[in-house]
Amino acid sequence: MTLEDSSISKKIFYDSWQNNFFKFSVIFFIFICLLAFIYPEISEIKAEKMNIKSKFLPPIFFEGFSWTHILGTDQLGRDMLMRCLVGLRFSLIIGFASVFIMLLFGCLVGIISGFKSSWVDVIIMRITDAQLSIPMVILAISILGVSRPNLASIILVLALSGWPLYARVSRSMALIERDKEYVRGARILGANDFRIIFFLVVPIILPPIAFVSVLDIARMMIFEAILGFLGLGVQPPTPTFGNIIADARKYLINAWWIATMPGVFLVITLVTLNYIGSTLEKSKNKIFGEGI
Repeated sequence: MTLEDSSISKKIFYDSWQNNFFKFSVIFFIFICLLAFIYPEISEIKAEKMNIKSKFLPPIFFEGFSWTHILGTDQLGRDMLMRCLVGLRFSLIIGFASVFIMLLFGCLVGIISGFKSSWVDVIIMRITDAQLSIPMVILAISILGVSRPNLASIILVLALSGWPLYARVSRSMALIERDKEYVRGARILGANDFRIIFFLVVPIILPPIAFVSVLDIARMMIFEAILGFLGLGVQPPTPTFGNIIADARKYLINAWWIATMPGVFLVITLVTLNYIGSTLEKSKNKIFGEGI
């Protein structure tokens, strides 16, 4: 890469946009995000509203269904569509926020480590080694198990588990960039390491990594659902995919839709995100392989 490669992100996205299924996936993902964030706020039906008279209503087109509750109701008569949309909202918030933090922090730490290549680099890399040796679930149980989990603590725990990977990738790229001509030229002109890192190197290294991080959003959403299932996610009565499925285990035979609907929403969202992320990664590899 050269200094002119600051437009690399545009090239990656443009190459991916030539794929019609990628276009559909992006549009569909935007649609489900808008649905999750807007519809529960404007609907008269609320996710936490209970109606015992309407409990265990099946989804649409099954015997005994109600047009008011097209995805059925749970054991307390709460609307499954609203609960799944609110669960999707929290899953997206946690996924995007945790990946943003781990991307930003990990890349900055990795770039600084790659540029210094001294005792600073040694210390940072040993910290990442120690962090990578701790499984995410064990780390989450250790931290969230001693306090009441909330949105902020879950995001921080997930970010804490993922930043070392970004630090290692960005460090390897920084080791390559620091010997490029534009960096040497900037040093000759009197630029210090701070200006070189934040105004020259970060704009080149960060965008390609950010595109690939879309895959990590899907991974964090899965971890959020696991934590919710274990009782370490956002606490009831706020619905999340994990706690909905956990509460529905005892009704799997007679009311299968209570556990199934959150899973369907999660699978559809993850498949869409994974396709977007994998297409962006293929485009990045293609463009970098052409020697840009």
